Amino acid sequence: MVQSISPIDLGRRIKINIVITKKSGIPLYLQVKKQIMYLIRSGFLKVGTKMPTERELSENLKVSRNTISTAYKELEKEGVLKSYQGKGTFVAEEAKPWKEQNVRDKIVRFVDIGIEEALESGMNIGEFLDIVSTRVKEKSDFMKELKGIYVECNTEQSRMFSKELSEAMNMNVVPLTIGELKRMDEETLTLLKESQVVISTFNHVNEVHELIKGLDKEIFGVAINADLETIVKIARYKEGTRFGFLCISEEFMFKIKGALESAGLGGINIKYTNTQNLQEVKELIEESEVIIVSPGRFKETKRLNNEDKDIIKFIYNLDEGSVKALRSKILEIDYKG
Repeated sequence: MVQSISPIDLGRRIKINIVITKKSGIPLYLQVKKQIMYLIRSGFLKVGTKMPTERELSENLKVSRNTISTAYKELEKEGVLKSYQGKGTFVAEEAKPWKEQNVRDKIVRFVDIGIEEALESGMNIGEFLDIVSTRVKEKSDFMKELKGIYVECNTEQSRMFSKELSEAMNMNVVPLTIGELKRMDEETLTLLKESQVVISTFNHVNEVHELIKGLDKEIFGVAINADLETIVKIARYKEGTRFGFLCISEEFMFKIKGALESAGLGGINIKYTNTQNLQEVKELIEESEVIIVSPGRFKETKRLNNEDKDIIKFIYNLDEGSVKALRSKILEIDYKG
């Protein structure tokens, strides 16, 4: 049985979702702890974010308060969370221990424990290696057979990130948009029913959950970041430069506006459009000194750029740490049927 937490409104207007599987065999406190770590690693929970109280989290997850208390206490010991009497529990400002750990040494310690257990039970080294080799193959085959959906608000990012996730995680990930979930035609419904995993950016997780809540699907969040090099390129142009921005979807257009404003570039002279009209595209190129395009409009713009004006491809990237955490999280779940 899988139960999910109702969104809790935190101090910074951040909402978190934690999902626990009571029959997975993994201790409940450890599931809670690992998912909080996952949200912090991914950048969704940032330094200074106030966490739900133990009572709030236990009530929402329908587990004992002791379960949450144990998870919080372990995270406090590791420097991940910090409690202040009368104020609450917060994501700590101290250095994060998972960045300091030597991953190779940590894995070697686990292998040593496994070898000791094997030898103590009468197993020889060859048998132990066979178990490890078989288990690695099982996990690899498991990922290859998984079918996933990546949901975004715009077509371009959905296609781009689903392809990147397919390659990074060695599984089949199909793109869908929020709009397609809202329309929910037969093809979309079939894709969702055939998938075992649904992935979305953190800011869309709650919306996706509501749109497909009747389908009993696991929903995982992943973080994306505006490419810093792209922002720097735009910032280097002199004040007053006439920029033109061209993309496919209106949603991507608004996302770029927000990214530029967050980077302190909200005041630049820029004209935005997602027009498909060829004449309007040519006019935008003619009027602009520099053209900024989404990846999906780059080839078209380059072909129409007769005056050889600068073209900047505005890129968003999947957060590498977030993808690694996602891969680990998916591997923990035993899908059947």
